[in-house]
Amino acid sequence: MADLTFNTTAGAVAERKLLILYLNTGTGEAPIWSAIGKRVEDSSMEFDWGEESKTDIFGETYTTMKKPTITQTFDPCELDSGDLAQQFVWNKAIKDQDVAALTNMDMLVVHAYTGEENSAFAERYSACAVKPSGLGGSSFIGMPIDVTFGGTRKTGTASVAEGKVTFVAE
Repeated sequence: MADLTFNTTAGAVAERKLLILYLNTGTGEAPIWSAIGKRVEDSSMEFDWGEESKTDIFGETYTTMKKPTITQTFDPCELDSGDLAQQFVWNKAIKDQDVAALTNMDMLVVHAYTGEENSAFAERYSACAVKPSGLGGSSFIGMPIDVTFGGTRKTGTASVAEGKVTFVAE
């Protein structure tokens, strides 16, 4: 894939709503991509590159890095019947306590600020860990969610039309 450019207006910053994480609430063969983060005010992907710097006997410093461990936290994540991803996670975590399902979630990151209209760069991860870190609150019930991206990473493009997301792998 050739280098991509940002599709935003020059001089304007990309809006946060152009970086969305989707959870597959369908099946592997017929995915239904449901956005995660409804009612969340701020969330970002964190990259841990496992950086290590060493200085050799001649005083030269060398740095190594590994492929990143990518995590993302959604907090607060207040319960909302219109949030299909949250209901899916609640059933797997709170109702079923299905650890195997929680550590093998199919997820899609859509970078809508790149590429052409209806053809944004996207990354699909086959085995993400999705872990609710709590349940409760004072005025409203929240279920903060921590995601660790894992499994096979496939890149490609995604289009979003009338609320339906379609991913096409490279």
